[in-house]
Amino acid sequence: MFLADAATEAVESTYSHFDIFMVIFTVLIAIGLVRLLLQRPRKNVFAIGFSTVALLVFLVADYKMISGW
Repeated sequence: MFLADAATEAVESTYSHFDIFMVIFTVLIAIGLVRLLLQRPRKNVFAIGFSTVALLVFLVADYKMISGW
């Protein structure tokens, strides 16, 4: 009986309202990266690299955040 009580206490959600903003920021970064990649005359290589790294960091953070829900 004590083991079942401990198991229900351990499965506690870590959801907070800031998580929605993290997902929205990830989507905005992805949209910005696509727009940078679709530029025709000259591409800003620094901006593409920076947004790629930012998108990877946010995707990893989102994965960790959602796996904790």
